[in-house]
Amino acid sequence: MAKVTGLGGVFYKVADPARTRAWYQEMLGVGGKWGATFPWAQGDAEAFSLLSPFAADSDYFAPSEAQFMLNLRIDDLDGMIAALEAKGIPILGRQDEDYGRFAWILDCDGIKVELWEQKGPAPTS
Repeated sequence: MAKVTGLGGVFYKVADPARTRAWYQEMLGVGGKWGATFPWAQGDAEAFSLLSPFAADSDYFAPSEAQFMLNLRIDDLDGMIAALEAKGIPILGRQDEDYGRFAWILDCDGIKVELWEQKGPAPTS
């Protein structure tokens, strides 16, 4: 059975994402291409979680009106999608990238949740 394996990241809207990323880098020593990257191991695989600022006018969280989005790590995206669809949960979209496979849903409160099955190693920055 497909399951959530951890928090992939917290994505949130800010007025100036570059300034926010720079602040986290300068003040807390964490940063990277998508924000603060926190590498860790999941069995033999390299994994990572993110704290990632998005532009305040980003539509990436749509159709949710919330100022944040959750990203959950999934061990079997196809299995999770099948289980959610069987429970009547609409899948808002799917996308495959070189670093992972994605699908999106809304939770019961209208918060967008990104489901992410990582492909490849954790980024170095």
